[in-house]
Amino acid sequence: MVGLRMARLRLGLEYLGGITLLTGRAARALLTPPWEWDLILYQMNVLGVQSLSIVLIASTFIGMVLAIQGAYALEAFGAKLYVGEAVTISMVRELAPVLISLMVGGRVGAGITAEIGSMNVTEQIDAMRAMGADPVRKLVVPRFIAFFFMLPTLVLIADAMGVIGGWIISYFQLRIAGRFYVIHAFRLLTFHDIFSGLGKTFVFAAFIVLIGCFNGMKTEGGADGVGRSTTGTVVVSSIVILISNFFLTKLFLVF
Repeated sequence: MVGLRMARLRLGLEYLGGITLLTGRAARALLTPPWEWDLILYQMNVLGVQSLSIVLIASTFIGMVLAIQGAYALEAFGAKLYVGEAVTISMVRELAPVLISLMVGGRVGAGITAEIGSMNVTEQIDAMRAMGADPVRKLVVPRFIAFFFMLPTLVLIADAMGVIGGWIISYFQLRIAGRFYVIHAFRLLTFHDIFSGLGKTFVFAAFIVLIGCFNGMKTEGGADGVGRSTTGTVVVSSIVILISNFFLTKLFLVF
């Protein structure tokens, strides 16, 4: 039993060490030109634009559900009219950054791992090294830059769609005047609220891409190995997002 625990601890430390080394190599390649702008733009489309439909649908219905639940809770205190504040603050500070990162991160992380893992098991990455190309510069850096900017953009869109979803429920079901909802939705919103929500997404984006790329590069065992690595990416990135969200929330509350 002790031996099993030690083996798991060793595997965990090896995994953490591998992620750390990949982060260092990616940072070095990120800070030294040339940069693959064509690949970066392509990845912005694949990782960001193609995730837009998920963001629009999910965030709208999250805002609608939040308005229903918020009105139900506030009605007990005679404050149902102030559901706009509840929807906006909850979406901007917490729900949109975390839920959208989990949903989009699952799609993006799994896609990155599957693509790079397939390249690894078919020895394309080894061929890239043999030709003198750096796999980190070609595969990791473009995805890192693209998603680092696209995830906050998607979360901003999710913030707006969540507020719109709350407006739909407030106007058509709760019978709250649209102008009243809009005024109160932004009455208590501050720059700090927006900054604290978006600030988390930059960290989440880095975690998702690095975990996805690392799992892809260490994939072995053919199609079964690709499947295991893809599943591992979704699980690990989700856990890391939830854990880091706690510490980031504490950090932003201090500053």
